Amino acid sequence: MFPELTSKTTRRVSGVVIVTIAASVLSGCRVGPNYKRPDLATPQQFRGAMAPDVRMNTGPQSIGDDQWPAVFQDPALVRLIHEALTSNLDLHIAAQRVLEARAQVGITHSEQFPSVNAGGSYSALQVPSGFAGTSNNGKQNASFFNGGGPSASAAWNLDFWGLYRRQTEAARAELLASEWGQRAVQTNLIQDVALAYFNLRALDAQLEITKSTIEARKESLRLTQTLEQHGAGSLADVRQAEELLHTAQANLPELRRQIAVEENAISILLGRDPGTIDRGLPIDQQAHPLEVPVGVPSQLLQRRPDIQQAEAKLIAANARIGAARAQYFPQISLTSLGGSASNQLSTVLSGANAYWYAAGSLSQPIFDGGRIRSNYHLTQAQEQETLITYRKTILGALKDVSDSLVAYNETRERREEEAEHVKSATDAVRLARLRYSGGNASYLEVLTTDTDLYSAQLLLAQAQQQEASSLVQLYAALGGGWQQTQ
Repeated sequence: MFPELTSKTTRRVSGVVIVTIAASVLSGCRVGPNYKRPDLATPQQFRGAMAPDVRMNTGPQSIGDDQWPAVFQDPALVRLIHEALTSNLDLHIAAQRVLEARAQVGITHSEQFPSVNAGGSYSALQVPSGFAGTSNNGKQNASFFNGGGPSASAAWNLDFWGLYRRQTEAARAELLASEWGQRAVQTNLIQDVALAYFNLRALDAQLEITKSTIEARKESLRLTQTLEQHGAGSLADVRQAEELLHTAQANLPELRRQIAVEENAISILLGRDPGTIDRGLPIDQQAHPLEVPVGVPSQLLQRRPDIQQAEAKLIAANARIGAARAQYFPQISLTSLGGSASNQLSTVLSGANAYWYAAGSLSQPIFDGGRIRSNYHLTQAQEQETLITYRKTILGALKDVSDSLVAYNETRERREEEAEHVKSATDAVRLARLRYSGGNASYLEVLTTDTDLYSAQLLLAQAQQQEASSLVQLYAALGGGWQQTQ
């Protein structure tokens, strides 16, 4: 028999035991590998030389560090992006995923601590007097029984091998991944709104070009009709002038359709019903900086949200290896139960009516058909898969920047050439019409030069849109757009 302990001594011993166990748990080992960022070699600079008049700054600064209002100069576009960041549904979904991951961290972290429950009970029983019987002295036994009192229980699975700590580490890494995922959604959203807006402004420009061309061709048709009526022209010239006019007019419905589709797409990005979209600067007045700081490739590992998200998932996968490894070792748990019971309320808290129970258990896996081993190998394979995905994400980011640098160079050069093309075509149309009105050329020359001019103007609008879009793509490729605005 154990010697009896006073209640004070019992509490003291219990406190020492609890502190000792807690210290053992906190100082317990945490099996499994600790995360270390993989050694990844990145190039010294991005591939993609800029045009001679575009200076590529390869210092530590990058346009990706700038907040998006400093990159996009169109006030209407800035307002649209602000609205999208407030109301876009995909961004709201990403925000809810962050909240879900944060709650999951709390759930997982709680496994490290004991669970304590408290309650109370009361029961009453009435039996027939005939069933109660009588005592030895002939008195009627009690036929009514009642009693109850408060109770409490506690259970604690000791995290000696770091099972729950590794699971918490993984949950926190998943939370970080969801936060970077939210920033990636924001970056993509800004890019999508800007690209759609520049497409819309390019279509607006093509619509205005088509309307101006229609007016010019109407005037040309009137001229051919007048010349034909006075014998200085032919009916063939009139039909060719009509052909030019109808060709331009046939483009109007398609352009209006494309504009409506683009407006609807932007409306959805803004989280609103399809409708008209406010316009700002025309496509030929959008900002195109001559100096584009791009920084160095190694900075992408810190700046690109998708790379950060991929690394956070790698951290989580690494932590799960430790959690799976801990399953090989004994699981230690403590349980206790205590309370007081009485059929008199005044004595329910009396020490004489107290009861308690405590137990500890240790469970060591012996045979499980290979489940623990297979799970451990599974987490290792998943970690390697995540590592490959991480490296692939980095390579994809380097490709995005290189593609965008080349595009920013080539689209600028193309836009400049198309602008010269329009100047030459405009003058060619002017000269052809003068020669035709003077009777020195056939209308075929006017038809050819007019068609060339219309095509050149449309191509110039497209080149302007591509140049503006290439800056958006370069900014997104360098990891810009997720920084908090002032």
